[in-house]
Amino acid sequence: MRDPLSEVIKEVKPSGIRKFFDIVSEMKDAISLGVGEPDFDTPWHIREEGIYSLEKGRTFYTSNAGLKELKIEVSNYLKRKINVEYDYNDEVMITVGGSEAIDIAMRAMVNPGEEVLIPQPSYVSYVPCAQLIYAVPKVIELKEENEFRLTKQELLDAITDKTKMLVLPFPNNPTGAIMEEEDLEEIAKVCVEKDIFVLSDEIYSELTYKGKHISIASMPGMRERTVVINGFSKAYAMTGWRLGYAAAPKEILAQMLKIHQFAIMCAPTNSQYAAVDALKNGDKDVQMMCESYNQRRRFVVHELRDMGMECFEPYGAFYVFPSIKKFGMTSEEFANKLLEEEKVAVVPGTAFGDCGEGFLRISYAYSLENLKIALGRVRSFVERLQK
Repeated sequence: MRDPLSEVIKEVKPSGIRKFFDIVSEMKDAISLGVGEPDFDTPWHIREEGIYSLEKGRTFYTSNAGLKELKIEVSNYLKRKINVEYDYNDEVMITVGGSEAIDIAMRAMVNPGEEVLIPQPSYVSYVPCAQLIYAVPKVIELKEENEFRLTKQELLDAITDKTKMLVLPFPNNPTGAIMEEEDLEEIAKVCVEKDIFVLSDEIYSELTYKGKHISIASMPGMRERTVVINGFSKAYAMTGWRLGYAAAPKEILAQMLKIHQFAIMCAPTNSQYAAVDALKNGDKDVQMMCESYNQRRRFVVHELRDMGMECFEPYGAFYVFPSIKKFGMTSEEFANKLLEEEKVAVVPGTAFGDCGEGFLRISYAYSLENLKIALGRVRSFVERLQK
């Protein structure tokens, strides 16, 4: 029998995150600091709206692009938050999480053989999405000494005549790095000069602890060459509702919508009704959760440094990315031994690209009580290593 599998899919590596989740689920008394998911329940008024939509029988397909009311609220939100105006009718679409939006943006815009520039360490889906459309994922290795920001020179050094798209994953998972206005101004000038399109993944935009989140779409010449990706999972604690969105120029979005029509049809209806309420009435909830994450962030960074681990200051998302190079182990070895000896799960930096070697991703999307217990175990582990 001939091989039933695509050669391309066989080359795609499985997520390096899931392995540790699966082990923890089977280990008694283990504490996980690996999940990139808010520990808050979805705010009640948002859940209530989802429940109400079911009670009212709103269980039919919506428009492929999403509920009109939700697209209007997304457009209003983007104007308010990133100061970019989008026509809700043909420049905004609702997707099944931000991940679907990333996938269909690449499929709609990048031809086989063209290059997609992907700064790493970063979210695990970018490289596989490029591989699956026969594009060429080209990694830009971000440096700790630059606080894991993308620099103008790093971008220039990576560009070739085959470069079509730059993925801009900030605030960043796993490092917690952000790009400030002056950083984005430099990147934007290069993109305009070199005629490069940008996929700006802003799913953690509300979780910014230094100044205000800036979108590259707001930079001169960038609105027409940027697809903004965002969603409800992180800011509104709505991971299981599976809802995201994309905002882009009409000619790009129309092609993304065709893929969405054939592959998905539409995002979940009750999730869309709930999201309308989230955007209308959720600002205080987002602020409360962000303040809590910031408190945890400061605590985790302080504790890691106090136990002798090098850790740069992350100003976004809900992750820290400490270095473990001084201990003479690979990231995977360190994570495995920590899990085995102290029953604490963290994610090896290599799950987010080869340049994540020597680092760990630790999520602080957990209560302070759990963080104190887990970091106490990490301290015991580190102290043994340092003897």
